[in-house]
Amino acid sequence: QVQLVESGGGLVQPGGSLRLSCASPGSTFSAYSMHWVRQAPGKGLEHVATINSNGAMAVYANSVKGRFTISRDNVRNILFLYMNKLKSEDTAVYYCAQDDPDGPRGQGTQVTVSS
Repeated sequence: QVQLVESGGGLVQPGGSLRLSCASPGSTFSAYSMHWVRQAPGKGLEHVATINSNGAMAVYANSVKGRFTISRDNVRNILFLYMNKLKSEDTAVYYCAQDDPDGPRGQGTQVTVSS
């Protein structure tokens, strides 16, 4: 079972920035695409971003395109999500997932965008 540990969330004002991290100890990290997904209060899971195994390609949800950047460090086995120009509608619990975006996730990290 893959272990995923998200961190970096918090309370931020609209227009602010945050960097989320997802640590995945183990030797399989670099072999798989990685995903960020989020769940807002009372809503279902939403795909945010995906990065391929070597970090050369990324895709984003239209709602975050141009504001969020996904990246990965295959030496330290860490996935990142840089979030800029945050909006209230970005408020959610953010999760990372390996290979299957609907697969096992960590405990998540709460992001709250509010003034």
